[in-house]
Amino acid sequence: MTTPQIRIVLADDHQLIRESWRMLLENNPRFKVVADCANGHDAIRSISEHNPDILLVDINMQPLNGFEVVRQVVVNNPAVRIIGMSVNNQPKYATRMVEMGARGFLTKTSSLSEIHHGIEQVYNGEIYICDEVRSLMPPPR
Repeated sequence: MTTPQIRIVLADDHQLIRESWRMLLENNPRFKVVADCANGHDAIRSISEHNPDILLVDINMQPLNGFEVVRQVVVNNPAVRIIGMSVNNQPKYATRMVEMGARGFLTKTSSLSEIHHGIEQVYNGEIYICDEVRSLMPPPR
């Protein structure tokens, strides 16, 4: 029995980032990037068109930022599992993303193995926060 491919929509306003992540993700035969989007509006349209398993969304995009994308996708496409990504490693971004309904958070400096692991974990229904951000979070009370 073969394992199904994980279908991914990638949203980042920097073309070089999108191209790099597409190449890195598709080196894993388990992943298929079905669309890469330069802004949040395109991401929302692509989700309706491609019905992906995972949305990887940058937080800092214009005119629609990653938080707003999460808000809309959670309401309109609740089956899509969302992973926020940012150059910023502040725990408040990860916490806010998860509180809004995202299932994971990666930094753009996360290792390739961690990116793959995080996507797999979220696909399997887990919440995944990258090691770098988790190490900065206060311990649970």
